Amino acid sequence: MSPLLQRQDVHATICVIHRKWTMSQVVELLDTDHLDAKRVAALVLSLIGTDSCLEVLSRQLQHPDRCLSQMAEHAMWSIWVRIGNDEAKRHFARGSTAASNCDLAGAIRHFTRATEADPGFAEAYNQRAMIYYLQERFEESLRDCVSATQRMPLHFGAFAGAGHCHASLGNTAEAIACYERAKRINPHLECVDELISELREAESTQMKLDS
Repeated sequence: MSPLLQRQDVHATICVIHRKWTMSQVVELLDTDHLDAKRVAALVLSLIGTDSCLEVLSRQLQHPDRCLSQMAEHAMWSIWVRIGNDEAKRHFARGSTAASNCDLAGAIRHFTRATEADPGFAEAYNQRAMIYYLQERFEESLRDCVSATQRMPLHFGAFAGAGHCHASLGNTAEAIACYERAKRINPHLECVDELISELREAESTQMKLDS
C-alpha cells in the first residue's frame, strides 16, 4: 500500500484494501499491540469504515500515542460523514459547499434536506448545529446537537457543541457536563479543558460576589 498512499491514489488504495482484507480483519488490527498496524488500520477505516467500526475506533482515542489517536479521530469523522443514505449525502455535500462559500442560509437548507432524506444521519444535524451556532441561534443549535448525540452517542464533537450552546445561554452546569462527556469519549480535546476551567472560574467568582 505504501506506493499508493505516497501517490495519494485513494481509489486504487480502496480497491487493494477490498481485494486483500475483510473489514473484520482490519478492525482486529486495532486490538493488537503493534502500533504501526493500529495506525494503518485507523487509516484504512477512515477510507472504508462503517458505523460498526466506531466503537473500536473510539477506544483508540484513549491511546497515549497522539498520532494514533488523531488518526482514529479522523476516521470517526470520515465515517460520520459517510453513513447517510445516498440522497442525504448529496444534500450534505451541497450544504458543505454552501457553508464553505459562507452561504449559511443555503447550508441550513441543504442540511435540513439531508435530515429529511435520512432522519438517522447524525452528522447532518451536527453540521446544521454549527451553522445555527454561527448565527447565534443557540437554542436551535443545541436541539440539533442533542439530535446528533441521540443518533450517535460517541459523537464527542456534538457533545462539545452542546457545551458551547449551553455556555452561550448561561447554563454553566449543563455546559460543563456536556464538555466532560465529550472529554470522556475523546480525552485529547485540549480546548475543552480550557473552557471547563474558564467556566468553573467564572462560576466560583459569581458565587463569591453573590455571597
